[in-house]
Amino acid sequence: MAELIRLPKMSDTMEEGVIVKWNVKIGDTVKNGDILADVETDKATMELENFVKGVVLHLEAKEGVAIPVDSIIAVIGAAGEDFSALLNGGAATKSASDKPVETVKAEANTSATPVTESSNSGNTKSEDDRVKASPLAKKLAEDKGININEISGSGEFGRIVKRDIENYTPASKPQVVSSNGWVESFDEVSVSQMRKTIAGRLADSKFTAPHFYLTMEINMDNAVVARERMNEISEVKISMNDIVVKAAAVALQKHPAVNSSWLGTKIRYNHHIHIGVAMAVEDGLLVPVVRFANNKNLSAISTEIKEYGVKAKAKKLQPADWQGNTFTISNLGMFGIEEFTAIINPPDACILAVGGVKDTVGVVNGEIKAIKTMKVTLSCDHRVVDGVVGSKFLNTLKELLEEPVKLLV
Repeated sequence: MAELIRLPKMSDTMEEGVIVKWNVKIGDTVKNGDILADVETDKATMELENFVKGVVLHLEAKEGVAIPVDSIIAVIGAAGEDFSALLNGGAATKSASDKPVETVKAEANTSATPVTESSNSGNTKSEDDRVKASPLAKKLAEDKGININEISGSGEFGRIVKRDIENYTPASKPQVVSSNGWVESFDEVSVSQMRKTIAGRLADSKFTAPHFYLTMEINMDNAVVARERMNEISEVKISMNDIVVKAAAVALQKHPAVNSSWLGTKIRYNHHIHIGVAMAVEDGLLVPVVRFANNKNLSAISTEIKEYGVKAKAKKLQPADWQGNTFTISNLGMFGIEEFTAIINPPDACILAVGGVKDTVGVVNGEIKAIKTMKVTLSCDHRVVDGVVGSKFLNTLKELLEEPVKLLV
């Protein structure tokens, strides 16, 4: 019996998804464990596993089009099985022509051929210059106000079909703005699922949580030397960001009020320390989580963050990788940024923005000398963390980074 395949909820925050690529086609035989498609969620591109044995009878979802969770995306059943009633919610099928558009069925022992968008019947180009297009394509073009003569057909013999109308993007018409022939032009790109989610979550955080910011400058001379010494003996290259993550984890142990969350009617003070590490990817920002960071040494933290970086760029992070953060660090120092403020990453009460280490001049033991400094800014949710609490946390962080040997004991 044919079964409907629906788009599953592949992350805790996923509301819709995009089929990036179908890995099967109509008529393919599939079994449990086969990968039907690659799906772009709000966090990553993930593989959609099949749990139904049979033949792919219909692909409802189109590549590149956003659809809500639980939408029908495909039908799998026995070869030749009539599934139109299943798609119509139990409605009886009247004739072969009522079968779903753009569906090809493996029908045995029958002379009836389903009418599909890509068939070459009717409305083909005659001896005159009339456009070759299906009736449905013409109707869609008329409804959308599209000049069908501007569209290239992807159907048989260049025939324009439904998908050509749906995928058509009018070319922007630049406007001449000067006598030199300079023009205004632009590109418009559809918002990705990840960018939609980032926009929603950050807007909700910024306009719901009352932010305030605390900035501190830290002498990094000893941290720079310690990192160089560590990398002489460590099999894993330790970055300055790894040291900051470890220092923040140790500081959070001493200031649990910062390692907290606002829950509306309650405040949660977390005893475990899971640090989210913000990573830039093509479509936005991902925040994989280093769990129990306070209990891990620098080599383990460094290895884990590097592995997350590789997975993030390949869009291979899984829901378990980005869930459960209790505190977040965002580091733009490697991009030459000296100081910035970050928006709190829910459900955390705080996020630490880390700038780059720079050479400057300071007073050390009454003497003016060249030193290396780094600025950090703590964004706090004032519903949970007060100024004094945030300041004490930053002072502990400063103490640990200025005397990094304390991270080893």
